[in-house]
Amino acid sequence: MMIQTQGFRNFLAETGDVARFTARFFKAVFSPRFEMAEFLRQCFYIGYKSLPLVMITAFIMGLVITIQSRPTLVEFGAEAWLPKMVSVSLVREIAPVITALICAGKIGSGIGAELGSMKVTEQIDAMEVSGTNPFKFLIATRVLATTLMVPLLAVLADTVSLYGGYLGANIRGVVSWDLYWNQVFETLVFGDVMPSLLKTFFFGFAIGIIGCYKGYNSNKGTEGVGRSANSAVVISSLLVFIIDLVAVQITDLLNLN
Repeated sequence: MMIQTQGFRNFLAETGDVARFTARFFKAVFSPRFEMAEFLRQCFYIGYKSLPLVMITAFIMGLVITIQSRPTLVEFGAEAWLPKMVSVSLVREIAPVITALICAGKIGSGIGAELGSMKVTEQIDAMEVSGTNPFKFLIATRVLATTLMVPLLAVLADTVSLYGGYLGANIRGVVSWDLYWNQVFETLVFGDVMPSLLKTFFFGFAIGIIGCYKGYNSNKGTEGVGRSANSAVVISSLLVFIIDLVAVQITDLLNLN
């Protein structure tokens, strides 16, 4: 019982620390001067360097889901609904969430390890001594970059996964290019695209803030760096699912109204 109580207290304490860290981030963002060069550099590394992995995963995901869905629809005589079903499932849920999980694994661990190594080697302390604001230079730029890049990666993943779905639909059947995309765009409405896009901003923010928090507060030498990278991936992945659950509930309530 005492162990459970201590664990709950540690959870509440870390939650409070993350909240203070987030408040400090917003304070740093809205105070001059903004590090534009570092922000653009982080956008390149976070967005462009993650692009091949996200695109390959999205293509395979769209292809596999289409191939797996086809036999069930054929059994019920609804094969013509394949493009509509695949497009809605990919754009609404699968592509954004899988993209966020990939980014949590690649970007979250990278930020946690990078900042953790800077922390244990006292590079962050050296920046403070030299007059540079390490929080604004290291944290604000990375969190903003992940918040912006994850939605862009998710949009590209939607497109590539739908193309993968087109190829999957033509493996055992024949669906023309025009027919496939006409059905896709007839099915997708504003209520499908916009909520899935908006929640990716929260995905990116959660990944960035957790990765930066874990790395910035790393300790215990190289062992602490590994723990920071690992916990950044685990917590940010869990937050992706929690944010997705909340977003789905809010979307359903708005649709009911």
